[in-house]
Amino acid sequence: MAAGRPVITAALALVAGFVGAALFAWSGLGGHRAGQAGAAGIREYLLTHPEVLPEAMAVLQQRELRARLAPLRGEYETPYPGAVLGNPQGTITLVEFSDYACGFCRSSLPDVQRLIAANPDLRVVVREYPILTPESADAARMALAAAQQGRYAAFHAAMFAAGRPTAETIAAAARQAGVDLDRARAAIALGQFDAQLQGNAQLAQALGLTGTPSWIVGDEALTGAVGAERIGQAIAAARNS
Repeated sequence: MAAGRPVITAALALVAGFVGAALFAWSGLGGHRAGQAGAAGIREYLLTHPEVLPEAMAVLQQRELRARLAPLRGEYETPYPGAVLGNPQGTITLVEFSDYACGFCRSSLPDVQRLIAANPDLRVVVREYPILTPESADAARMALAAAQQGRYAAFHAAMFAAGRPTAETIAAAARQAGVDLDRARAAIALGQFDAQLQGNAQLAQALGLTGTPSWIVGDEALTGAVGAERIGQAIAAARNS
């Protein structure tokens, strides 16, 4: 996925906006003198206040983000059955795109746990998004197998505690979580979870997410180990919207 695409789009939109304003000013619709004054005024303002450019770009990026989120909300907020942390019936939904080989995802787990403890109405939908290593995908499939058996939260915590995913750490985390390994491996061998992983990857691309962990709550999307306080602010905004 192209990390710079939203920024480029926003920059182009920003430039187009200023160009459009200048063209309007020069078009004669407001009079020739008014057009000259308007174009000069725009140029002078931008040269005097260049700090408004990143601010304007941020506003445009947020509008672009909301336009991407809205039509897909029902899809990304609908979890794979059982792949939920916190309150499954919660009225506030936090979506996390996560990879078990991601150190920032691992370090964010305590933040998620604190947020769940502080927000009884919080439902955390985890979308397995294994992009770092082949073993990431193996761990993701085992996580979905654990969800199928009602052991998702236990496996999620045990897998991150086990360190980087390997055949050994995945099996150990599954056993610790109480997963029936024979049943899980049979489901994995049948490819029962492949469509879910492919769908998560397509969702991430459609949403413009560029890495893990990525978070969505309400009208906000965040990327990286941004901390419980920042995610909590987004949760509060979603609750009050």
